[in-house]
Amino acid sequence: MAKHHPDLIFCRKQAGVAIGRLCEKCDGKCVICDSYVRPCTLVRICDECNYGSYQGRCVICGGPGVSDAYYCKECTIQEKDVSVLLTFPSDLSSFYLVTHCYPWKPPMRDGCPKIVNLGSSKTDLFYERKKYGFKKR
Repeated sequence: MAKHHPDLIFCRKQAGVAIGRLCEKCDGKCVICDSYVRPCTLVRICDECNYGSYQGRCVICGGPGVSDAYYCKECTIQEKDVSVLLTFPSDLSSFYLVTHCYPWKPPMRDGCPKIVNLGSSKTDLFYERKKYGFKKR
């Protein structure tokens, strides 16, 4: 969904240990490219995106999650999921702290893939339905 809607924004914070989930509607999609083929690598999200009422929610649309989210093989090959530290700190003591004291929190290259805004299409749908009254579909 994010690939086809350029107005959607990813969280992109450092991913933690929480595993991303998908709802029934989004089940089987790659989080980055919306592909349904060859799921490969498990999606990790940041602690803020998995806190409180957000726990267990769909990474793409925010609905109740029913299955684990995966990156497809193509996104894995393009290293959109790799645990690599891109920016090195100026002093080596903090680099040692980051790499050796937190092995359970791998830093992600592209960060947390959770979508944090609604997007213009959902916002427009809300106001369009509000204009004509909220009717069941």
